Amino acid sequence: MQWTDTLDIAIALVEHHPEVDPRTIRFTDLHRWVMALPEFDDDANRSGEKILEAIQMAWIEEMD
Repeated sequence: MQWTDTLDIAIALVEHHPEVDPRTIRFTDLHRWVMALPEFDDDANRSGEKILEAIQMAWIEEMD
């Protein structure tokens, strides 16, 4: 997975962190959790606030 795979990342986050409400997560934690996903293979420096926000929104949609 790459940073641009926001939906795939969101699905993986739902599976790895089912107890978390994505509306309350800090972007620093979100960045760390994405980097820790076993399927994730991208440069940590390629993310930014817009990408993290897109991942968060996709995660919220997956939870609903």
